[in-house]
Amino acid sequence: MSSDARRELGQAAPLYIAAVVGLLFAALVLFAFGEADIQRNGAQSAADAAVLAAAKESRSLLEPELKAHLDDPDFFTSVFSPSFLGGPDNSCWKASTFAARNKASAVRCRPLADGRWGYEVRLQSDKGMSTDIVPGTEGKKAEAVSVAVVEPRCTFVPAEPPDPSPSPSPSPSSAPDPEPTASSIGRIRCTGGLDWEVDPDDLTLMPEAADLFSVRLAED
Repeated sequence: MSSDARRELGQAAPLYIAAVVGLLFAALVLFAFGEADIQRNGAQSAADAAVLAAAKESRSLLEPELKAHLDDPDFFTSVFSPSFLGGPDNSCWKASTFAARNKASAVRCRPLADGRWGYEVRLQSDKGMSTDIVPGTEGKKAEAVSVAVVEPRCTFVPAEPPDPSPSPSPSPSSAPDPEPTASSIGRIRCTGGLDWEVDPDDLTLMPEAADLFSVRLAED
């Protein structure tokens, strides 16, 4: 090999080394960003699952209240109005349970305070970033926030008030009337065709809360 060729090869070697190092660094940066994206997606999935669990638990807790007020039309009117904010029980404990199942922690959960029935959950992933290629990222944990709302699928139609006209007086010889049965306070009419007459004497006809209220993720 001539001296010129050796000199050219010696000059090119650093360029090759620099190019390889640059490619390796770019690959590590892409890996870091890919890992960060995976962490974010995992945290967001955990937040979504946690907030949906809290909202569904809140919906389930309403069932005993409905059963206890089957003779109260005012209660049903309030429950199926858009301004209903849910029952008094806080279901955030359910969010913490689901976050732990999805390897997330530092859960902050609260009922919504904007006039909607629902919850907001903020959390972070348990696992931090494994590399520090991007300065300040090693050990950093992904954070996510999610909101879920509970909305009525149905409307409440109160029963017509009874006829105020007096009934005729029974004749002395007639037999006494049987005990009157409890009358329905109205009907629940839902999207999808469900039509339920609220009957205080027959709880077997009562639909499940999931048939009466939907739970969905919502924007902040």
